[in-house]
Amino acid sequence: MDEEQQDATPAGAGAEMGSAVHEGAIAGAAAGAAAGAEAGARAAEAAAGGSYEPVWTFRGYKMRPSEFSTAMVHYYRAEIQRSNVWRSRLDTTTNWAVVTVAASITFVFAAPENHWGVFLLVMLLTLLFLFIEARRYRYYELWSLRARLMETDFFAAMLVPPFAPHADWDETLAESLLQPQFPISRLEAVGRRLRNNYLSIFAILTLGILLKLYLHPFEARTLEMFVERAHLGPFHGGMVLAGLGVFMIVLLLITLVSQGLHEASGEVLPKYDIEDFLGDLWPLGNESDDSGATATAGGSPWSRLSRRKRRRSQLLALVVAANPQRLADRIIAELHRGATALHGRGMFLKQERDVLLVALTVTEIEHLKAIVREEDPHAFITIIPAKEVVGQGFIPLENH
Repeated sequence: MDEEQQDATPAGAGAEMGSAVHEGAIAGAAAGAAAGAEAGARAAEAAAGGSYEPVWTFRGYKMRPSEFSTAMVHYYRAEIQRSNVWRSRLDTTTNWAVVTVAASITFVFAAPENHWGVFLLVMLLTLLFLFIEARRYRYYELWSLRARLMETDFFAAMLVPPFAPHADWDETLAESLLQPQFPISRLEAVGRRLRNNYLSIFAILTLGILLKLYLHPFEARTLEMFVERAHLGPFHGGMVLAGLGVFMIVLLLITLVSQGLHEASGEVLPKYDIEDFLGDLWPLGNESDDSGATATAGGSPWSRLSRRKRRRSQLLALVVAANPQRLADRIIAELHRGATALHGRGMFLKQERDVLLVALTVTEIEHLKAIVREEDPHAFITIIPAKEVVGQGFIPLENH
């Protein structure tokens, strides 16, 4: 027994020692990894010039640029999630209205004795759904505005020159977070929901009223009979039909008045308000074969047309500056765009000037402005939408 205990004791001690060695190895590996990460961070700081400028500091904690980008990515995901939640709430309200209208139509036309006045109650209920959905739409636009702001001025700025966000995008986003306000008016919200969904629903209800008055209890043979069936309590049938017509006209006026409002960021609206007035009217070109079929070099005319819509807007910039040669050199070097000098004379100051003509895309405008502002703060820039720019750097000439 004593020998067994003596034999077991060294084995147990060896197991404990092995466990301690294993734990020590794990701790050493963790310490080595932490030290390696710290050394890597120091090496990155040294490669960046020995130090980095913290993006954000709070109670002694300094946020690195990479950590700032990570935080912004997570914040963008949160805003997208919140936008999706409120978008689903919009669909829920529309479903309420559709189900209510379908149920009322089924009930009213089920039997001749079922009164058509149910449609009027459903109209009031649908109008309530419209106002509820317009309020939800304004909240959706608030969250969508922040997500859209990050898409256009944070992520899109990483893809095209000058590879920097807009000057005041962070202030705009911070103001929306600190002092949130609805980005669109109640009129625009109501008008958009009317055009998208509810105008059709009200038109169906109106058509249902007219059909019910005409068909039940039997077909109305005269206009007087039709108007007589529209009597509703103390109100004459003519008054009821006139009121129904006025209500639909008011809805149409709201849709027309609000059609010119484009403050909704959640809709598919361009960041840059520059239009190509003729570019979407026809394809880029066509050829006819012997069979009379139409073909293009890059596919069908409609595919060529869709590619035209996806291209960035093409512009012409006329720049009048004090030193056009140095400005042209920077445009060629930084924007990789050509510049043509047109000799002119300023009639106000009676001075000879060279006007630079630069063809570029809409996403390069801000970079051009930055270059001109650095070279000559008193320069003059005119930006003109171009119908089409063909040549090197744009659409290859051989494709035409």
